[in-house]
Amino acid sequence: MPKVVTLTMNPALDVASSINSVAPEIKLRCGPPRFHPGGGGINVSRAIRFLGGVSSAVYAAGGHTGAMITQLLAREGIDYHPVPIAGITRESFVVYEDSTSLQYRFTLPGPELSAEEWIACLEAVFNLSPAYLVASGSLPAGLPLEFYGEITRYARQHDIRVILDTAGDALNHALGKGVYLIKPNLRELELFAGEKISDEAQIKTAGRRLIAEGLAEVIVLSLGARGAVLITREDYLHFHAPVVPIRSKVGAGDSMVGGIVKALAEGRSLPDAARFGVASGSAAVMTPGTQLCRRDDAYRLFDAVTVTS
Repeated sequence: MPKVVTLTMNPALDVASSINSVAPEIKLRCGPPRFHPGGGGINVSRAIRFLGGVSSAVYAAGGHTGAMITQLLAREGIDYHPVPIAGITRESFVVYEDSTSLQYRFTLPGPELSAEEWIACLEAVFNLSPAYLVASGSLPAGLPLEFYGEITRYARQHDIRVILDTAGDALNHALGKGVYLIKPNLRELELFAGEKISDEAQIKTAGRRLIAEGLAEVIVLSLGARGAVLITREDYLHFHAPVVPIRSKVGAGDSMVGGIVKALAEGRSLPDAARFGVASGSAAVMTPGTQLCRRDDAYRLFDAVTVTS
């Protein structure tokens, strides 16, 4: 099976807990914490593992939190490749309010990386000779905005398919450089297209135009509970997500990407891969906290994902 490598430049140690109610100016005593390795690419590697696939996770790691991420990845049986940095890897917090079933998410900034450190991350990625490279998540301080764009340019020269899942300037500076697949939401598609999009006909027209202009080879438009749309030069398919009980939406996007790239690496068609991605994302919302998708749920839901063109 072609090798999948994920890259996470700004990972996080995810800490999840719960409390009866949130209130200001008082000491809030939470329940026992749960720890998970986090950050876009790391979560994609974890999702691939939970779905029965294999990938290698490259990530910047520093301090006690970076070391704990490595320990947790080892415990989950993931092929991990930490790149040491001087700074301390960030933490993120998710607190569930039992009385309202609301979720509060707190994300801290990551450490600043030196040029030597982020270059070492790139060397670690390309030394693994991937067929698919998933570059996912935010960029920490110290990295040029063109970082993902330069990765994509190099990858294209070496027949590596880049799947890019990020946002903002980091995404904008990479588009048109040879990205294989992106997973925007509707708002991001509107920004790329420069127009308001209100129906499927406009999605199809805008998506096809952006692909013709070289934005990416494949667009998988994430529509949340409405599933996703696959757009290529040849295909326009809407994959409708099944109705499932929602316990937490954390990690649904990373699970979708994990399902897509796992299926592609196994040689499945793009439509099948997108369909499995929607099933994997739907499976993720069924799990509590920062947990991702479960294999049995994803394969069961695959048949429940309906498709229209």
